[in-house]
Amino acid sequence: MNSNQQDLENIEMSLNQMAVEGEDERRIIEPEQQDGSIKINYKYAGFWMRFWAYILDIIVIGSINRILVYPIFRLLDLPLKESSMFAPISIVTVVIFYAYFILMTKYFGQTLGKMIFGLKVISLKDQKLNWMTIMFREWIGRFISGTILILYIVIGFLPKKQGIHDLFADTTVIHERS
Repeated sequence: MNSNQQDLENIEMSLNQMAVEGEDERRIIEPEQQDGSIKINYKYAGFWMRFWAYILDIIVIGSINRILVYPIFRLLDLPLKESSMFAPISIVTVVIFYAYFILMTKYFGQTLGKMIFGLKVISLKDQKLNWMTIMFREWIGRFISGTILILYIVIGFLPKKQGIHDLFADTTVIHERS
C-alpha cells in the first residue's frame, strides 16, 4: 500500500469518526462491505421527536375536518355531535385520519409533521415503501397502538426506535437531514 492510499484511508476513517461524534450528522456511510455493498447507518428518531410530529399531524387533520368536513355536514344538515362510532361524522373523520397518514406516507415517505421535524419513514428491508407495508403500518398497526396507548412507549427502549406498528411493518423513522 503506497503512502497516498494510506493517507486517503486515514482521512476516510477520520471523517467517519467525526460523523459518529457530530451531533448534526444523521447518516454515517460506512466503507464498502466485503460483498461490495455500502452500509448506511441512520440516526433513528426517538419518542419525543415522533410525538411532536404526531401532535402537529393531529392539528392538520383537525383543521381539515373543521375547514372542509364540518361545513359540508352543516350544509347537508347532518348531525355533528353523535356519540356513536358508526355515526356519519365519525366514519368520515376516521377515513380522513387514516387516509392522511396512508397517502402522505406512500407518496412522500412522511407526513407534514414529520416533514417539519425532518423525519422520514423507511423500510428496514432496503426497499421502497409499498402499499401493503404502508397499509399495515398506518392502518392496522396504528389502530393496535392507538387502542393500547402504552405501546407507543416502546419507541424509547428499542435500538431502532420502533413502535409496535413499525415492528409489524418492518419500518422505522429516521432523521432525514444530514
